[in-house]
Amino acid sequence: MIQFNQSDRHRYDDIIDLPHHVSRTHPGMPAKDRAAQFAPFAALTGHGEAVKETSRLTERRIELDESAKAALDEKLRVIRSRLDIHPSAAITYFVPDGRKAGGAYEKAAGQVIGIDGYERVLFLEDGTKIPIAEIIEIESPDIGI
Repeated sequence: MIQFNQSDRHRYDDIIDLPHHVSRTHPGMPAKDRAAQFAPFAALTGHGEAVKETSRLTERRIELDESAKAALDEKLRVIRSRLDIHPSAAITYFVPDGRKAGGAYEKAAGQVIGIDGYERVLFLEDGTKIPIAEIIEIESPDIGI
């Protein structure tokens, strides 16, 4: 706690009741601009976003072995042979992250309406396009896989 002695109390008595000084040459600052002087200052613009992006977690792509790749190829062959019935399927696939290494696994479900062998893309009825190279699992009760 700060202690004041008697001489400190009367230190500003000579100026305490004087009128506020108003400059004749400089106009007064608008209240909005004056308040802005005391606003927080971000010296490192974008630093918070960069830290948040760095801390965002991604998953590593799973590398399938040859037997798993063969099983997926067989499932795709069966689906392609049954495209006339638009079989429903649940497909788990990897989506690479656009900003950093890794990505995320997503699961899409719906009726398969096409497979483009040249572009290596599987199409679902809702417009979802899934790169065949990113698929790690296919389940389709409609055709028993």
